[in-house]
Amino acid sequence: MAEPVRTIAVLVANPALSSILSMVLASVPSFRVRPFESELALVTYMRLAPVDVVVTDFDSASARADRVSRDLRADQSIPHHDYQVIALASVVSPETKDLCIASGIDEVIVKPMSPKYLLERVQSRLSRRAASLAGYRPVRATTSRRPDFSKYGNVIPLWTRERPLPTH
Repeated sequence: MAEPVRTIAVLVANPALSSILSMVLASVPSFRVRPFESELALVTYMRLAPVDVVVTDFDSASARADRVSRDLRADQSIPHHDYQVIALASVVSPETKDLCIASGIDEVIVKPMSPKYLLERVQSRLSRRAASLAGYRPVRATTSRRPDFSKYGNVIPLWTRERPLPTH
């Protein structure tokens, strides 16, 4: 069965970055990518057609990600409000985090990043959304207790006291 076509809207400050991101996202056959130069063009499009993911930028002087997200979520003339917003940011400060939460941004990706990483995040967001709409909930095994690796940061030890070192 064919995947449904998903629309990805791209509104970033730099036209070259917009072109690169649009090209990489368009490499997926089930994605329809729409790059925009202004917030007004994006809002006009979203009033006419549904969008699944909006990729926007904190570095844009005329259309900052938090303001774009807040305006889109508040606009009652947009018929479909089941889209997700991914923001790109050069620096994530406590102020940026607060703005993201207040404006309804779903995810922040720190620049510089690989365009393929953005593609992976968009695919992950769409698959998670499809799973939640289908009512799928992952089944977790409750019989075995997994160790808490969060205290190690990005390093996950392969051999712990619970699992002895190999003897060979």
